[in-house]
Amino acid sequence: MIAYKGFLPGLICRGYQFKMGLNVTEKANCAHNGFHCAEDPLDCLRYYGDINHAEYYIVDAGGDIDEDGVDSKISCTELTILKRLTKKELFLHGLAFMADHPKRKWNSNIKADKAEAWNGYAAVRGADPIAKGTRNGDVLAFAKEDGTTGGIQQIVVAVIDGKTLRPGIWYGVELEKRMVN
Repeated sequence: MIAYKGFLPGLICRGYQFKMGLNVTEKANCAHNGFHCAEDPLDCLRYYGDINHAEYYIVDAGGDIDEDGVDSKISCTELTILKRLTKKELFLHGLAFMADHPKRKWNSNIKADKAEAWNGYAAVRGADPIAKGTRNGDVLAFAKEDGTTGGIQQIVVAVIDGKTLRPGIWYGVELEKRMVN
């Protein structure tokens, strides 16, 4: 099962040193043990919220799998670490997950209609979403909804670079400057 996992720098999670490729443990109980990961990429932010001081990976969860229903977190006995994601890729995968699962409960890191960057990102969803970064390197993630169905029509991920996109300015999904009262 393809999933996502956050780590401290160097593939460290709760004091355990993971390695690229297959990692194996004996038990998987979501509340107590096993290797944890999430089906929704943005759920990784719940556990590793500062995107500038964490690493995010695509993983393959296998073996014995357990879920607790809190979010999309799962625990497994076999975790194969496949690929490190950039910050931008993490949000692109997260927005694609939302588009693929439009009826699921929103991830708590997604704001409705308007978002200002915090912890290195602003993620927003709505019919006319707007977002603002506060410093260079902040990620802006937009999910534009159909006003009638609520389905996601467009996803855009961009990074405040100080040139094309500047800190302190509101942007729309087309990355155009927006005036906000």
